[in-house]
Amino acid sequence: MGSEDCIFCRIVDGELPATLVREDERTIAFMDINPATRGHCLVIPKNHHDDAIAASPEDLAACAVAAGDLAGRAVERLGADGAAVVSFARPAAGQTVFHLHFHVVPRYINDGLQLPWIPQPGDPDAIAAAAKELS
Repeated sequence: MGSEDCIFCRIVDGELPATLVREDERTIAFMDINPATRGHCLVIPKNHHDDAIAASPEDLAACAVAAGDLAGRAVERLGADGAAVVSFARPAAGQTVFHLHFHVVPRYINDGLQLPWIPQPGDPDAIAAAAKELS
């Protein structure tokens, strides 16, 4: 569906593994391997768009709906106190992977997270446990 040099297109195509938590006709969502907080996941369109600026309205809307759903799941299923839904468009905004994606970052009172965060590898078992609860 997408570019062979795009890591997220390779996830959509099944060439790279990801811990999926949600899928519909237009989008997939999977756990971030560098989580900012417990339950941090990414929502992407199955079609390749470099960012929100380049995205079709249909894919952008589908991503927003999916992100809202996952934000609600984080509150209901993970006990988060809220959620940050964030998308960066272009390097000046902090974008580093050039396939449209929304971060859904569960927020917990006193979690100490200051946005923007500095990605650091997460514990695979903790990531998998949160994914199970979000799925």
